[in-house]
Amino acid sequence: MSDVKLAVIGGSGVYDMDALTDVEERHVPTPFGSPSDPIVIGTLSSKRIAFLPRHGRGHRLTPSEVPYRANIWALKSLGVERIISISACGSMKAKYAPRHVVIPSQIYDNTKGRDYSFFGDGLVAHLGIADPFCPHLRQALAEAVSRAGGTVHMGGTLIVIEGPRFSTRGESNIYRSWGVDIIGMTAVPEAQL
Repeated sequence: MSDVKLAVIGGSGVYDMDALTDVEERHVPTPFGSPSDPIVIGTLSSKRIAFLPRHGRGHRLTPSEVPYRANIWALKSLGVERIISISACGSMKAKYAPRHVVIPSQIYDNTKGRDYSFFGDGLVAHLGIADPFCPHLRQALAEAVSRAGGTVHMGGTLIVIEGPRFSTRGESNIYRSWGVDIIGMTAVPEAQL
């Protein structure tokens, strides 16, 4: 069994983790094709972690092209139990300024036609996703951001749109009227998977 229990999926602008030492790359085949990039495993503060750039190094994959099932399958096959997923998001509230960290508690899915589960083709399961994010990991992340001197906002709803285009002003105004807090393009289907 692997000693890698934690993974980080890097979003736009986060294609590597310079602080990792004792680094190795793994090419992990999956039933869903290849992940976005080879998985980098390294040591950070004496812990082995995995890192995967969601869009591939050099940002070669749009949000709709990311092989989400392959990414999550590959990480799980390495023994990963928890994933920190970093995403560049837009703010739907004035109090969420650039460089603030928002740790949402809910998702509103506004994507179209992505592969949302590992099920189908005769394998049927129904999944509860009322609370899509781990409360313990959310709290640990909030405390870490605060200790590092960052501004953190806990809770709120992330609306996920298809991308790669941004929303129109009209769409954004509608989303804002729905009460969403931030807008992004990749938490779905990552959270479900």
